[in-house]
Amino acid sequence: MGTEGTTARPRPLQSLLPYAYLLPALVVFAVFIFSPLVKSVILSVQGTDILGNPTGFVGFVNYTKLVTDSDFLKVLGVTAAFTVLTVVPSIVIGLALALLLQTRIRLVRFFRTGFALPFAFSVATASVVFQVLYNPASGVLNGILSLVGTGKVDWLTNPDLALWSVSAATVWMQLGYNLLVLSAGLGALPEEVIEAARLDGASGFRLQRSIVLPLLTPQLFFLVVTGTIHSLQSFGQIKILTVGGPENRTTTLVYSIYEQAFANNNSNYGYASAQAMVLLLIVLIVTALQFGVLERRVFYR
Repeated sequence: MGTEGTTARPRPLQSLLPYAYLLPALVVFAVFIFSPLVKSVILSVQGTDILGNPTGFVGFVNYTKLVTDSDFLKVLGVTAAFTVLTVVPSIVIGLALALLLQTRIRLVRFFRTGFALPFAFSVATASVVFQVLYNPASGVLNGILSLVGTGKVDWLTNPDLALWSVSAATVWMQLGYNLLVLSAGLGALPEEVIEAARLDGASGFRLQRSIVLPLLTPQLFFLVVTGTIHSLQSFGQIKILTVGGPENRTTTLVYSIYEQAFANNNSNYGYASAQAMVLLLIVLIVTALQFGVLERRVFYR
């Protein structure tokens, strides 16, 4: 009999090959993501002794404590404010710079490199730099203010300014990445669409608002989602600049988890794990809302 029209059956080893390629990634996810997540869920419904050892199942006691804890509600407010103060300015400033750098000006490559430079700094390095800038005695910012006759400002110890100061440092850290993403999006815009709009009389602000911004919505949506998650998980700059102070004005949810579990010899892993579950829930809800509301306005060409 002929072999025409027959289909060769895949060999058993060949059918298993894709799973073999996925195995290293699955192992990494299992060890560093899934396992800690399951452990946190278990700890969140358990009590712990002064050494952090589980003392037994306590149900939703830790979660009930969160709801009735005024300090935790304050932490949620600080987290929300910090997220807004970092995500919105970093995207708006990044967009303004990206649009400005699209114009034909001298030394444009130099400016692009300079504005994108924050992306190369680690959180720890950038935080130390801002710690020097904010120093009330010898910081550059107060030095500039003294030249114009203004008294020194306690950037990190004034309860009314601390969150703004940490947020400004975070905006600077995120600016480089946002600028790179938006610049790449602008560089990929179809020239024929831009040229057609110009022939129709669109220019300046009208061109940017009616043509460029709609075409950039995929990049803007991406930065809103990732920037929000990044801000909700921020820790390093708060630890280095303010240690959550003054008066807990810069204590975000992630920093509160650290304080409950590790700072000052604390070992309240059950309560900290309950806070971590709340953080996970907030990230999921906010991300779902962003996809449900903002993605409808995204123009995928």
